[in-house]
Amino acid sequence: MGDDNGAAEAQAGPATGASLAATEFLDHRSEQVEAFVGKALAGLGGAGSDTDKAIALYYAVRDGIDYEVYGADLTRFGLSATGVLEKGFGFCVHKSILYATALRSVGIPSRVYYGDVRNHLASPRLRELVGGDVFRFHSLTVVQLEDQWVKATPVFNKLLCRLYKIKPLDFDGRSDSLYHPFDETGRQHMEFIHEHGSFDDVPYDLVVDGIRQAHPLLFASAHTTVAGSLAEEAAPAAT
Repeated sequence: MGDDNGAAEAQAGPATGASLAATEFLDHRSEQVEAFVGKALAGLGGAGSDTDKAIALYYAVRDGIDYEVYGADLTRFGLSATGVLEKGFGFCVHKSILYATALRSVGIPSRVYYGDVRNHLASPRLRELVGGDVFRFHSLTVVQLEDQWVKATPVFNKLLCRLYKIKPLDFDGRSDSLYHPFDETGRQHMEFIHEHGSFDDVPYDLVVDGIRQAHPLLFASAHTTVAGSLAEEAAPAAT
């Protein structure tokens, strides 16, 4: 992400009540979110530091919720953490919301971040529907740990990364976890080209209208993307 790192961290600012609050989208008091978090942290046995919890929740979101652009729900409920859990899948916007919500549920300040990227993970069909190699409003999570804000991207699950020959992105709770710019064969994969910034709550109209206006072919309706499967579309390339 280059020079954008410092700008995003400076914009995030100090933790406030707003970065811990339950909202319409980051609804961390819902039963579904509490159950998801409880299962993710069960291995810590009720102990563990905030960093330990943030790492465990990262992997629970990364690999427990499938990354899928097709059939994604962009209604207001669909972009709540509860809605993401009920659907069981989503793309970067959904998964970053869920992670930020899970963090807040255990008292860890978090925000959601948006930026435009080139070469977002895409099959040839998805690239056609997106209208090129730039994906608007790619999302990740900004989390405060050990008195610093770090970026985490619990987006592309391990199975999908294997199919697309991309190394899964890990998170240690201390350094930024941004998507690797190159895939396993050395080809350039992702480049951040514009920063929208980090937000205490989901700027719904900005994000959904921005994605819909930039990628109209991707939508089957105003708030649902077209049907398909990234995993199936990757299969020929994986064999």
